[in-house]
Amino acid sequence: MSAWEDVPATRWRWPQLRPRPALKALAFGLALGVWQGSAVRLMQLMQPHPGHWAPAFIWEVTSALVVTLILPLLMTAVLNAPSPRVGWARFLGIHAAAFLLFTSLHILGMAGLRHAVYALLELGDYDLGPPVYALPMEAQKDLISYGLGCAVISLLYEWRERQARALRSAELEGELRAAQLQSLTGQLHPHFLFNALHTIGSVMYEDLPRTDRLLSDLGQLLHASLERTEPTWTLAEERGHTERFVALLAARFGDRLEVRWDVAPGLETQRVPCFALQTLVENAVKHNQDLRGALEVRIRARAEADRWALEVEDTGRGFESPSPASGPGVGLKQLARVLTLLHGERARVEQGAGPEGGARVTVWLPREIAQGKAS
Repeated sequence: MSAWEDVPATRWRWPQLRPRPALKALAFGLALGVWQGSAVRLMQLMQPHPGHWAPAFIWEVTSALVVTLILPLLMTAVLNAPSPRVGWARFLGIHAAAFLLFTSLHILGMAGLRHAVYALLELGDYDLGPPVYALPMEAQKDLISYGLGCAVISLLYEWRERQARALRSAELEGELRAAQLQSLTGQLHPHFLFNALHTIGSVMYEDLPRTDRLLSDLGQLLHASLERTEPTWTLAEERGHTERFVALLAARFGDRLEVRWDVAPGLETQRVPCFALQTLVENAVKHNQDLRGALEVRIRARAEADRWALEVEDTGRGFESPSPASGPGVGLKQLARVLTLLHGERARVEQGAGPEGGARVTVWLPREIAQGKAS
């Protein structure tokens, strides 16, 4: 399905015009007019009295230039007319109105230009011919020009949309691979892995069930980081992954780390970027790892109208205080980039302060996309 086929009827789209492509189109129209004018002139030369050379070029060049100048009208019609499979009435209505406007502007524009050029070159008065015959003739030719123009513009838009989708897909795949690498790197951080394995070793002779759980959590965590290929999964899957990550963090911090969950009913099936929660929880712990007191991390998911929020808040030092963690905050920047690739302007990351002065990060997602609708 083309990008403009599912645009709501109440939203009108306008073409984006840039100087360089516009100048190229104008140059092409001029060249096409000269080429067609030469063909008409050659046909005139085959006659016994070919007449002056200028009118043939004036007719064709003015016609081609006016068509080029009103191409935005065709672009607007193509952008807003749905596929006939989606709605015949809107498709025919938009194109019928656009064609009537197109042929009217074309006839008036080229007649006005021809009058001006004829006067400039002292060729006398330009005569379009009897309107009862001239207008239907021009309209028939315009119908062919309009149809061919819309077909070419549609193909061009479709090609551009496919190129954009391929680029977005490649960028998203790259971001996902980077997220997987970052996630795996964080899990294999020497201190993290050492403390996790040390705790497992210290309890393996006293608490075999806990040892088995910790080994299972570590294995599943690494497996998800290496094998995940989709850019999103459900909130329930993300929660399970993050809970395993938190269980291993607890092996290092013990009672100093407490994680509280508050997920509104019905949001477990919403889709989130893979490792989003893990990234936020990891940041909260990493930037408060030197605190002596307990650190509480609160994870919330709540719905609001046509969007929903995934929020991670901690009771640590907050964004304004110096942090012992090094690095430019790649995790949050990468998450924001993934959200942009997935949802554009409909998703965003907000940073702020919690009620106790700690850091708060809120990820806003559109509910209709999170529920699985095509973007």
